[in-house]
Amino acid sequence: MTPLCELFERIALEAGASILAVYEAGPTVCYKGDCSPVTEADERAEAIILGRLAAAFPHIPVVAEEAVASGCVPDISCGTFFLVDPLDGTKEFINRRDDFTVNIALVEGNLPVAGIVYAPAQRCAYVADKGRAEKLVFGAGAVVGHRQAIRVRPRGPALTAVASRSHNCSETEAFLAGHGVTDYTSVGSSLKFCLLAEGSADVYPRFGRTMEWDTAAGDAVLNAAGGSVVRLDGSRLLYGKMKQPDDSDFANPHFVAWADMSPVLAAL
Repeated sequence: MTPLCELFERIALEAGASILAVYEAGPTVCYKGDCSPVTEADERAEAIILGRLAAAFPHIPVVAEEAVASGCVPDISCGTFFLVDPLDGTKEFINRRDDFTVNIALVEGNLPVAGIVYAPAQRCAYVADKGRAEKLVFGAGAVVGHRQAIRVRPRGPALTAVASRSHNCSETEAFLAGHGVTDYTSVGSSLKFCLLAEGSADVYPRFGRTMEWDTAAGDAVLNAAGGSVVRLDGSRLLYGKMKQPDDSDFANPHFVAWADMSPVLAAL
């Protein structure tokens, strides 16, 4: 465990505790300009994360979902910045499902190099730094009961996919059919990347809209575990996308996350 992972874990656990308090009491739901839901849990968790990151890394800018929604976009021209989604899977959270997460990632040179995906209701987290990915399972009192290095599995004769529960679409169905996928699981939030990273699935196609804070932490975990997140042309999904002619700042294009991409590269 690196010092950065240790910090990410402490911050995510604190943010997760504030989220669970709202989850148990029942959230108040509002809607942003893009009609996406937001709750007091999103706002409380983001305030915690921003405060802790600012104290530890005062010179590294933080791009956070709710701050950006309110017009606060930091200067990231230095090339190094944090991406934060304080509550990924807000729809799952509102509907009292347990697959919502806290996402924190460090981006350097347009790539997420470290991150944490913490699922507080599932009492587990996935962390990555310096090319190593781990899964953590928490016991009582948010104490780590088990910590294990994780790795993607090799491609088998049949693919198992994960897909978005709230944002499935005809393009996703066509992709799955075109790759002969008959076995897939619908999961909310960035846990989809983590299922690939721990060897439970092979591919996650995403043809719906996502933002960089939705994907960066999961991308970091999957990449450290040996997987890849690529655009539809096979190029690496990059971060820090500003002044895009056909979309807003930090918006992602369609992408596919692969556990084992070697057969894909051979076919290109």
